[in-house]
Amino acid sequence: MSYILLSLPESNSDNESNLNFFENNLNLNSKNINKINLPVFKIGTLDSLILQSEELSKLDNQLNLSIIKSLEILNSLLGESTSTNINLKIDNQLKSSYLEKFQWKNSIYRIEKSIDELIKLISNNSIQLDNDLRNSYSNYINIKNNLINLKRKQNGDLSIKSLHEIVKKDDFIQNSDYLKTILLAIPNSIENEFLNNYETISKFVVPRSANLISKDNEFSLYSVIIFKKFENEFLHASRENKWIPRDFTYNDSTINKLKDEFNNLLIDENNLKNDILRLSREAYSIISIDYYHIKFLRSFVESVLRYGLPPNFNYYLIKIDNIKNLDLIYNQCIKKFSYLAGNAFSIDNNGNLLNDSKLNDYSNIVDTNYEPFVIYKIDLL
Repeated sequence: MSYILLSLPESNSDNESNLNFFENNLNLNSKNINKINLPVFKIGTLDSLILQSEELSKLDNQLNLSIIKSLEILNSLLGESTSTNINLKIDNQLKSSYLEKFQWKNSIYRIEKSIDELIKLISNNSIQLDNDLRNSYSNYINIKNNLINLKRKQNGDLSIKSLHEIVKKDDFIQNSDYLKTILLAIPNSIENEFLNNYETISKFVVPRSANLISKDNEFSLYSVIIFKKFENEFLHASRENKWIPRDFTYNDSTINKLKDEFNNLLIDENNLKNDILRLSREAYSIISIDYYHIKFLRSFVESVLRYGLPPNFNYYLIKIDNIKNLDLIYNQCIKKFSYLAGNAFSIDNNGNLLNDSKLNDYSNIVDTNYEPFVIYKIDLL
């Protein structure tokens, strides 16, 4: 759903006639037109207004991207398409209702502050929230990836599978100064070859020490006892024979830690997911509030640059049910309000628009392609 935000000077436009024009010439229902009342903000110098215009344009785009990011995160957690965001609310209101009934939130964005202060306040608030959400989501992804790796190790074959649930203390030589137990994942296709040769591929392998611990469709897990001094030689020879050494040292505390790690990650992932779901909904609402305040503040600043003083303007929010009507509405508004631009826009005898280079004093400093009025398209995200 999209809207057009249109600002017109009070001195050059009658509110009643404007509403009649919107309804009669733009094929709009009166319910699609909302007049927005904005306060008059503290205006500084022309130079400050130009800088504010540039800053507001950047912040407008930045907050738009932040809202989109909050939706992406929310939908990735829910595993649903972006269409699910229709149920999201802004300030505990339906999104469309919030925008169509927009009121400047003076309790937070006090109009006693300068425009620069308002921009800084809104920017800091949204950027901090956006960063918090992104960092939290990044932590969640790391935990999720660790959990996926653990699941892979739990569900993989014996060449990669975590062994803490498979081996027992009795499978290992304990507290020996000379002997060590080595674990090998042997492809089932060469198991007999392994059993015939493991004693001779290296010096000082304990004879008949091979012990079958576990077996799956691809591999057999064996333990072999060797002398520690010749461990590297034995491991090198094992790899040459396509036997896969499994690096594992039995320790009661390590075993218990590995057993708890998966459950702890499950708990951490679930808790963090719930936290981010809450944070992403909160971020969507708060950043949307900031975004629309920036949009209307931007409209005010551009109106001052466009129309000059006094800063008395009519703001209209026009709902567009069909995006195909956007060009029609835009062109009709150009014809109706072209007089606001003086010679910049004029109508020939056939009712066609003429556009020349004789723009008014502000045409080279406003933030959009020059038009005879201030207009913005707002997508309801």
